[in-house]
Amino acid sequence: MSDTMQSSEAEIEALERLCEQLSGFGADVSLEWVDGFMSALLAGRRAVEPAEWLPAMFGDAFERAFADPQAATTALSALMARWNVLAQQLDPAEILDEPDGMRLGPLMITYDDAARREAVEAGILTQEEAEVALQTGALWAEGFRSAVEAFVDDWPQLDTDSEEGRWYDDCLMRVFALMLEGADLAEYVQTSYPGEELTRDQLVDEACFAVQDLRLYWLDHPAKPSTRRVEAAPGRNDPCPCGSGRKYKRCHGA
Repeated sequence: MSDTMQSSEAEIEALERLCEQLSGFGADVSLEWVDGFMSALLAGRRAVEPAEWLPAMFGDAFERAFADPQAATTALSALMARWNVLAQQLDPAEILDEPDGMRLGPLMITYDDAARREAVEAGILTQEEAEVALQTGALWAEGFRSAVEAFVDDWPQLDTDSEEGRWYDDCLMRVFALMLEGADLAEYVQTSYPGEELTRDQLVDEACFAVQDLRLYWLDHPAKPSTRRVEAAPGRNDPCPCGSGRKYKRCHGA
């Protein structure tokens, strides 16, 4: 993957600072979660504008955390820098040129047992929460799912009796599998990859390829434009529909 398709250290740090500030205003977000949310938006069936996804992602926390216009502009720039990188990574033309190539490079934190133990000892997470949350890609997948749920009309459930529906469902499950743990994860791997034992890195790769596949799927199944109903205008000599008693040409048709 070329450097132009990756976020710089400065861009990542700016995004981390943004998440930290938002958390002080009640937004339960992290760098990894935000990256997953954006990935879902960019892999979806339509272009979603910032004015629509900002409140869906942060509620009113963004407006409160960055009430100053200049601060809001800086914060939005930090988000859009990552947005533009992800948009490049999920460029459908580039994916089609190399369908077996990995283009998506998610921002994920790798946790070890020591990190989990630290979180539990500090009272940040319970042991059960640590086992789930502190897995590579779990928060990213949670962010992805949050976007799917926030824009549920853009992610319709397809009939899993059809081959296309099963394929679509499998793509989503390859992402959501990163949130599974223990017996649930083992059952998923056994069912979806019989006879194989997948490492965490391989599960992450499967999720990334699934997002690329979904991006191409929606390219072939775009959102249908909403139908605009236009009422027929009255004739110029007809009574004006406003009820004035005058002819349309002398009233609202003037």
